[in-house]
Amino acid sequence: MNLKVLYEDAQILVVEKPPKIPSQRDKTGDKDMLTYVSEYLQEKYPNAKSPYVGLIQRLDRPVGGVMVFAKTKVANQKLSKQIQEKEIEKVYYGVVCGVPDKNNEVLVDFLLKQGKINMSKVVPKGTTNAKEAILEYDLLETLDTPEYGVLSLLKINLKTGRHHQIRVQLSNAQLPLWGDTKYNKAFTKQKEWTQIALWAKSLRLGHPIKKKSLTFHSSPKDHYPFTLFAKIR
Repeated sequence: MNLKVLYEDAQILVVEKPPKIPSQRDKTGDKDMLTYVSEYLQEKYPNAKSPYVGLIQRLDRPVGGVMVFAKTKVANQKLSKQIQEKEIEKVYYGVVCGVPDKNNEVLVDFLLKQGKINMSKVVPKGTTNAKEAILEYDLLETLDTPEYGVLSLLKINLKTGRHHQIRVQLSNAQLPLWGDTKYNKAFTKQKEWTQIALWAKSLRLGHPIKKKSLTFHSSPKDHYPFTLFAKIR
């Protein structure tokens, strides 16, 4: 895979993660983004014995879009602090089955991770180990398809970063993501790979050294079902 670099300087590397590739090593043993980035840096800087790579945020394996990596320990620490303090803005495109009742809505839920089956579920507030999950979505476009009925394109502003957060919160709101074999009942019985319609479209952060605000963009314009929507094309 040729790494698509969106931005690079001495402190950070911003790339476009393709769908189907893990953010970091998982039980499948498939090549992951950390490895691709490490190889890219080793090839670009052959005199560096072991280039530093810090994983700042993760995207689920089926999700594509913007990812940032730290190239120094200082950058890693400062960007990780921005993540903890919710200073990094993460915006996604998602195609859901159905139409939201509102054009704009903030979803607040409490999620409990189920590690054994690699899923999360919405639980009552106060449940042991549950974490608050917040996202805001805007309805951008709807269309009717012969195969899947009405689909809606959402712009999603992720306020917190929980396990499978967007997928489980939208499913709980009766707006499951197209292609999601874990949380969309229309796709759970499919045995073949189906690309989930979720894409990290933009990432805004403060540069760890220069301190200026930077925003990076990525488009799913070549990926179905995003290709159906005029807002994407």
